[in-house]
Amino acid sequence: MTAPVSLVGTVGIGRRIRDAAFRGLLYAAVGVALGTLLVLLVDTVNQGRPKIGMDLYRNFPSARPARAGIQSAIYGSLWVVGLTAVMSLPLGVGTAVYLEEYARRDRWYTRLIELNIQNLAAVPSIVYGILGLAFIARGPLGWGPTIRTASLTLTLVVLPTVIISSREALRAVPPSLRQGAVALGATTWQTVWRQVLPGAAPGISTGSILAVSRALGESAPLLLLGGLAFISFNPPAGPAALESPYTVLPIQVFQYATDARQEFHVIAAATIVVLLAMLLLLNGAAIAIRNRYQRKW
Repeated sequence: MTAPVSLVGTVGIGRRIRDAAFRGLLYAAVGVALGTLLVLLVDTVNQGRPKIGMDLYRNFPSARPARAGIQSAIYGSLWVVGLTAVMSLPLGVGTAVYLEEYARRDRWYTRLIELNIQNLAAVPSIVYGILGLAFIARGPLGWGPTIRTASLTLTLVVLPTVIISSREALRAVPPSLRQGAVALGATTWQTVWRQVLPGAAPGISTGSILAVSRALGESAPLLLLGGLAFISFNPPAGPAALESPYTVLPIQVFQYATDARQEFHVIAAATIVVLLAMLLLLNGAAIAIRNRYQRKW
């Protein structure tokens, strides 16, 4: 009787050693990644520190390093990302609600829509930039290099992400809530509006904010669409802004970083810090919403 017991003990010890070694490798990999990110972040902040201040915000992009700033890039980013959110969030959440609550799973077109959404979520953003250039900027729409062109293209970029994250949030709502509402005589829309959507709101909000954060950091599609680097004015107020030329923070970083003069590299680093601060603010809002309103069913 002693041999089997010792054999089982030996196997258990070996398994624990392998588990501990694998866990150590995982921690080491995460540590290397976080350490590299921290070094890059500290280096960027130290390099851009001389230019971080109100002058960076007050000044417009310029070919002279002493006068160069990012004011028009900040306002352009706010306009482009804000309009992207206005177009993508209602459409994405509405599509998710239709696919989860109304569409019949056994229909071929439902499966086709789901397959296309999954595929589009993995398409590189540069492909959307080519699509926007061919059909929105220069094609049938012919909107040119304007804010509405950039916003519509970025809407195509983030829309699959919004749909997928919203569907996952809707699936997390227990079916018993739906069944209870229907048993009490509620219609499908009343059930969705008063029970399902409030329960899925934290997940939908988190996924939507993260998708908008992606739009804020995109540069490849906008470079193809004609986003300019030296815009010495802010977009006008009101609907006229949709027809205005624009620049955004990622394009401004690209322009300053590729300049041969070292002074512009310092401005590029300061611009990166501003962009990271905006991204951290959005991601922090997503985390706060998730922690504040998350429900445990």
